[in-house]
Amino acid sequence: MSELMNDPMILRQIIMDHYQYPRNHELTHDDTYYTRHMASDSCIDDIHVEAKIQNHKIEDIRFDGVACTIATASTSIMSELLMGKTIDEANHIIENYHAMIDGKDYDEDLLEEAVAFHTVGKQANRIKCATIGWKAMEEMIAESEKNGK
Repeated sequence: MSELMNDPMILRQIIMDHYQYPRNHELTHDDTYYTRHMASDSCIDDIHVEAKIQNHKIEDIRFDGVACTIATASTSIMSELLMGKTIDEANHIIENYHAMIDGKDYDEDLLEEAVAFHTVGKQANRIKCATIGWKAMEEMIAESEKNGK
């Protein structure tokens, strides 16, 4: 994965692909899903994120709304990366993602395409964009754990 991180064109292609063709970009409006509405004061980002969490496993993630390139692409990648994972696995991936954004040590192989955002931490105004969907997932995971799901 390291060679990927050193090629800005590949990283840009990953981000643009997930922005132009976001994965899991349709809400279900299903009452069995946890939901979060996330909005940014400093950007156009205004998204809804849904997650079906059962038996301590993330079965599905969906999102929709208006968002900038970074927010859309990072939420799309996050949805693919965390779907099918246990809560423990998802929390470990989320911790690594935040460590990467914060410029700390992280496992790049664990993050797969999310490494495309490894330079976002150097652009303070983009950190919220790159983490908005991830924070929604953290909140929904915490809620599911509180509910014993």
